Amino acid sequence: MSESEGTLRLTVVEARRDDVGRGIVRLDPETLRQIGAGPGDILEIEGRTKTVAKAMPTFKEQRGQQVIQIDGVGRKNAGVALGQAATIRKVAHAIARRLSVTPLGAGALHQDEIEYMANRLDGLAVRTGDRVRIALFGGNHRDFHIKRTEPDGPVVIHPDTLLTLERPRNDSSTQTASAETEEFVTYDDLGGMEREVAKVREMIELPLSHPEIFERLGITPPKGVLLHGLPGCGKTLLGRAVAHESEAAFIYVSGPEIIQKFYGESEARLRKIFEDAQRRAPCIIFFDEIDSLAPKRERVEGEVEKRVVAQLLALMDGLKSRGDVIVMAATNRPNSLDPALRRPGRFDREIAIGIPNETARREILEIYARGMPLGDDIELSDLAATTHGFTGADLTALCREAAMAALRRQLPQLSVGSGPIPSEALMSLEVKMADFREALSEVSPSGLREVEIETPNVRWEEVGGLESIKEALKEAIVWPLSQPRIFEEIGLQPPRGILLYGPPGNGKTLIAKALASQSNLNFISIKGPELLSKYIGESEQGVRELFARARHAAPCIVFLDEVDALAPKRGFDGRSPVTDRVVSQLLTELDGVEALRDVWVIAATNRLDMIDEALLRPGRLDFHLEVKRPDQKARAAILAVHLRQKPVDEKIELAALADRTEGLSAAEVRFVCDRASMLAIRRVFKEPDAGPIELGSLRLEQRDFDEALAEQRAALEDAIAAQAALF
Repeated sequence: MSESEGTLRLTVVEARRDDVGRGIVRLDPETLRQIGAGPGDILEIEGRTKTVAKAMPTFKEQRGQQVIQIDGVGRKNAGVALGQAATIRKVAHAIARRLSVTPLGAGALHQDEIEYMANRLDGLAVRTGDRVRIALFGGNHRDFHIKRTEPDGPVVIHPDTLLTLERPRNDSSTQTASAETEEFVTYDDLGGMEREVAKVREMIELPLSHPEIFERLGITPPKGVLLHGLPGCGKTLLGRAVAHESEAAFIYVSGPEIIQKFYGESEARLRKIFEDAQRRAPCIIFFDEIDSLAPKRERVEGEVEKRVVAQLLALMDGLKSRGDVIVMAATNRPNSLDPALRRPGRFDREIAIGIPNETARREILEIYARGMPLGDDIELSDLAATTHGFTGADLTALCREAAMAALRRQLPQLSVGSGPIPSEALMSLEVKMADFREALSEVSPSGLREVEIETPNVRWEEVGGLESIKEALKEAIVWPLSQPRIFEEIGLQPPRGILLYGPPGNGKTLIAKALASQSNLNFISIKGPELLSKYIGESEQGVRELFARARHAAPCIVFLDEVDALAPKRGFDGRSPVTDRVVSQLLTELDGVEALRDVWVIAATNRLDMIDEALLRPGRLDFHLEVKRPDQKARAAILAVHLRQKPVDEKIELAALADRTEGLSAAEVRFVCDRASMLAIRRVFKEPDAGPIELGSLRLEQRDFDEALAEQRAALEDAIAAQAALF
């Protein structure tokens, strides 16, 4: 809505992730025309305060909406929040001759850091009082306060601008401001959490900024939010971002620090926190690891914990109103909390923060890579696709390890000695894709360490034969995952369970790994007996935790190998009741009240007759695919896979060799290839030769395969004879 000629009021929305830290705002080209501005002009943005930024046109999807895209630092400088209106106008500017800045936060700046900072400030539009942010390695940053500009007013920093640093004063007010700025977190620092941010904003920002809406509706605004999820997924970071974006005071409380040894001190400490929050209202109290502060009272023996829980309940929902005090809490063990805390009126909403998917991992990597000197061969999309199960904290560690690998690689060229490293040498540091590949071998996905998680590296081409099984698995899993709208339109629920059965050694496990690798899915492998425990209830708990982890890691494949050991037929006399309870728990997880979303269960067995019938019905293990012994065509494909990188004599024909492996399983065919290779190596070592062995002369000959096949046939005959002797 136009206020006067050349002035407009626009709604503030988030900036694109690529624009963060660049000092630009994006507007509709038609809006720019209305205020008489064009791309590259300097605009003044006025909320509660004023700031300046460089204008750029928005992309097509944001046009025609009367919005302006501003990043978190720009919103802080202008004194506006997301969803609020800001006044926009074009202003005249000058080239800055001199710029005086104060670094905020702890730590002194070295000369090389000053040169790096000056390069990053080039081209930014600033005015006195603004804060600017320089991206550093690993998603870190350093903030600076613009103390003075010469000339005064809006200026653009130029390579010829004289930059001077002023040390911050040591008075308490400056220290407080510096500390707050050092912890300054915006929504721009969160990757892949759009859904969670939207939920938290409507629970917290809306009641603080527009309480009249809730008064008109005649309802009490929500006062509590519980964030739960695996460690390292960004619960605390989300709390800090919400506090800064809503411009509310923020009190961080670590759960264990409340507990004191003297009687009544723990409750008094808790009361003091809420009293401080009421004085600083609007305020957000953030309880980290709240499960240590408020466990289930019926399970704890200490009286201190019970009294602390009771005091927390009274403070959150007692006779005395909390006012504009919102309580946020984070835990990775929500089921350990006292149930009284989880009712409406205390924690009104529970938000699950799961393991980031591929798109979210790409956004997180972009955030952490802002200040990294990346090489031209870096493909963040490829990194995001290969980091299955990685949390935000894991991706931080991945970037750090990649930088350390780059440092080790380039350390000899840096001439590290007693003196400072030259600026030219520092600027030549570069992180390449090989450094990230080396880092991937060092960093494992922490979110799934309690279960065996694999990132399979098996391609469809490495699975010889089994073409019909491959197509059936693609239809059951790959199609619903890639085109979910087709299944929704036709009203078809994709299958959630697949049973692979057949003789051992024919590729049941291998094809499940290939499916996970080619579909970019997490892969959790469970060997049937490993979930069984001698203690009552632990086996069923293991099944529950397995599927809970799979839901967090969705999309995910749970592979139950040797499922007949985990889910045998129930009701047999003399059998332990543990397996009966495990089968019941497994049936509940597969087809219970809590549905499996983007989680597929693939089970494998060579004893179909031993599996409980309830597990085999449609709705649990829907598809039953028999993995038979390979035929002649499949054996030829298996031989081609396993002999692909071996030096085989040109006279050997795979079709003829496949005919001679009639009756062998896929594993036995592979054994023949490996045994023939070993026989070829043995033959080279035994041949009398005075000189060194020439590797290029090593070949797998027909006699090697003949001897390997003879050994395999003899082993099969011995096994059959031994089995016959038992009966």
